[in-house]
Amino acid sequence: MQNVLFTETKLGALTLPNRIAMAPMTRARTTQPGNVPNAMMAEYYAQRASAGLVITEATQISQQGQGYSFTPGIYTQAHVDGWKLVTDAVHQAGGRIFLQLWHVGRMSHESFHEDGKPVAPSALSPDAQVWVVDPATGGGGMVDSPIPRALETEEIAGIVEDFRKAAANAREAGFDGVEIHGANGYLIDEFLRRSSNHRTDQYGGAQENRIRFLVDVAEAVAGEIGADRTGIRLSPYITQRNMADDEIIEVILKAAQELDRIGLTYIHLSEADWDDAPQVPEQFRHDLRSVYSGKIIVAGKYTQERATAILDAGLADIVAFGRPFIANPDLPRRFAEGLPLADFDGATLFGGTAEGYSTYAKWEAAA
Repeated sequence: MQNVLFTETKLGALTLPNRIAMAPMTRARTTQPGNVPNAMMAEYYAQRASAGLVITEATQISQQGQGYSFTPGIYTQAHVDGWKLVTDAVHQAGGRIFLQLWHVGRMSHESFHEDGKPVAPSALSPDAQVWVVDPATGGGGMVDSPIPRALETEEIAGIVEDFRKAAANAREAGFDGVEIHGANGYLIDEFLRRSSNHRTDQYGGAQENRIRFLVDVAEAVAGEIGADRTGIRLSPYITQRNMADDEIIEVILKAAQELDRIGLTYIHLSEADWDDAPQVPEQFRHDLRSVYSGKIIVAGKYTQERATAILDAGLADIVAFGRPFIANPDLPRRFAEGLPLADFDGATLFGGTAEGYSTYAKWEAAA
């Protein structure tokens, strides 16, 4: 009997040839100045086009949305033209690709903002670090995020509009769809949680108010490119970056009901991938299925065996793999044929040249 990982599935407007997705991973390889996608990135993504779905690295919707050095944008014509290189290459290789839309919120650094202040629902520190390149030396390192400024109510509609424009730009660049980044302590996630949202306007306080920004963004993006080409990433059990909130599961399930109403094609659960991370309870997976009828993607240190088990249990439809795709561009084949997996070089994860990026070999060359 065929392993469920290698069976077709519908995902909105697409038919995927397998249930293996490439998870979004920041690699910081854009052309400077301007954070422009380039031919090296096109080669990297095309090498991995045998995934049922490729989800790109997080991509800022505006200059205000940037939090790390050399991450790509999708708000200028140069960005659109650069990403067109990527989508053309992936499509020519037979793949399907979604762009992940990103606003980092308070997970940023003063060097990316004219006034030195990242924005957030409230002026609360994430007590976290971001990767920033020193222009004097050209070297990158982790630096502390400053305390952000709280967004004024009248500014929020402008950020929603930035998400809509980014979705339109993604369509122009040739993407098959987009994934809204609502996870991991970035702006949308910051609105969801009481630990990061102390607002007293219509975007704070009650749970219904805290999901309002997420709903506004989802409606704007789906309205621009179609709900059948729109997914969202959420991280209910990740509490790093001062994001712990004992109401977050209730909030996520309420948000999922709204996403079901809008018709988003998938929810992508970002599950923690470190050794002592909290496990996602099976009950939550059943509860999510009960309120959301779209596809569910999961990601977080899955092995082929764990992926098969959660698909067989009906608790997910697609499994996304991150780090295994770095050194194994032909990961679906390696899984299907039981081939060994190569290890990646951690020193080349962020920034730099093609080395440690597009230089990993497929199996024939590796063997």
